Amino acid sequence: MSKSEKHTHTPESDLSHSMTHYLLTIHKLKEERGFARVTDIARELNLTKGSVSTAINNLKKKNLVSEEEDCKFLILTEKGHDEVHKILSTRTLMFYFLKDYVGVNNEIADRDSCMMEHLMSQESLEKLFLFMKKLSNQDRDKVEITTDLDLSNFSTPQDFIESQKGDRYLEE
Repeated sequence: MSKSEKHTHTPESDLSHSMTHYLLTIHKLKEERGFARVTDIARELNLTKGSVSTAINNLKKKNLVSEEEDCKFLILTEKGHDEVHKILSTRTLMFYFLKDYVGVNNEIADRDSCMMEHLMSQESLEKLFLFMKKLSNQDRDKVEITTDLDLSNFSTPQDFIESQKGDRYLEE
């Protein structure tokens, strides 16, 4: 694998790791406070307002973020909101997969799932969901996997994706 191939993004989203953090921060601020401003995002991510403004303009060009009509509050577009749910779903599945199925500790699972959240294709996300659901529904006496992630309430990967709200593994 060449060096450039290692850091490519999925064609579906073409989001960098930092872009996902901007989207997640806007989502979080909107959920917690009802609004998100460049100043709030800069404070939350410990960045300058200038660098946040530049990133937000890039997200606007991708039609992921816009401003409310009567003010400068930032909002996720429908596409941006869908992307946030996909990112959160990927992070959640990867966290539990790494922690419960692979056996890494919580700290590593948290860090690695954060690093992978924006790289996974929709197909891989759906296949990972189905794989984990199948294993978690098997006879518990024969399977040596114990997980806190209950996928039995979700009929399809899309149900799981649409259920994502917070940024920490469905705890909310």
